[in-house]
Amino acid sequence: MPTPSSKSAQTETPEKTVDPKKLFGIECPWPIKAFTEPSEFVPPVDDAYCFDAVTTRAILAGFMFNRRVLIQGLHGTGKSTHIEQVAARLNWPCVRINLDSHISRVDLVGKDAITLKDGKQITEFKEGLLPWSLQHPVALVFDEYDAGRPDVMFVIQRVLEGEGRLTLLEQNRVIRPHPSFRLFATANTIGLGDTTGLYHGTQQINQGQMDRWNIVTTLNYLGLEQEMEIVLKKYPKTDKAEAKAMVQVAELTRAGFRAGDVSTLMSPRTVLAWVENTGIFGNREEAFRVTFLNKCDELERPAVAEYYQRCFGVDLAPADER
Repeated sequence: MPTPSSKSAQTETPEKTVDPKKLFGIECPWPIKAFTEPSEFVPPVDDAYCFDAVTTRAILAGFMFNRRVLIQGLHGTGKSTHIEQVAARLNWPCVRINLDSHISRVDLVGKDAITLKDGKQITEFKEGLLPWSLQHPVALVFDEYDAGRPDVMFVIQRVLEGEGRLTLLEQNRVIRPHPSFRLFATANTIGLGDTTGLYHGTQQINQGQMDRWNIVTTLNYLGLEQEMEIVLKKYPKTDKAEAKAMVQVAELTRAGFRAGDVSTLMSPRTVLAWVENTGIFGNREEAFRVTFLNKCDELERPAVAEYYQRCFGVDLAPADER
């Protein structure tokens, strides 16, 4: 298990007051506290990140008032990154766990392991990330929360309670959370299962567990100007008109998805990958194909090619003519 350095252990609670307008560009009705010094578990700051006001306030409420916060939204909207970037500016240690189908209760809680001590083999209990995080000033983030296994979800349900105590049956011990422990989660669905066909592997979440999340917020895709701003900050050499057209293509795929014309849509993450691949291949059209078009159903590619033509004024050459 990770061990906080002496630097990270200097303070156990956030002690300085910061300005949310300066850090996040938003107004907040309560004072915001932050740690003075970062530790090795504090994410790096992304200066190009664009904060959504509603989502940021929900996350800040989680940090300031120890609220359990669940963020729902389509892929690529920056749900997990949003939490990380808030934590980065607050110097708050942050650990992410992806609840894929391979994460089991043993992985989360811990298990007995054979170790060498004084030249002898002994059996010791090795804590998992959940009990470790509970005992430290850490923001624990469960990614893909709606894809977790039932045995894992019931373990998490224990720490969603008001006091959040975790009973380790293996050690006959009760762990009480650190005063600066915080819990967040991100999900593509809202606990009712996947109704879009986009997120295979997700499942319905026990409504008793959903009820334990104090704050649930939805993070949607950004507007045209905001998404353009992110692209230009990340890749300042990109032509502004070209960046705008790229984002417009993405918006058309999202509108087409809502209308049922296409089954695949471009996320902001895909747009950034397209910009980067354009620099790699030296050709915007080829980069578009390998970044997005080749992921689409063959029957839907003409519709996607039409979106491209509407935004750039040129036709995509058929694959066999390239």
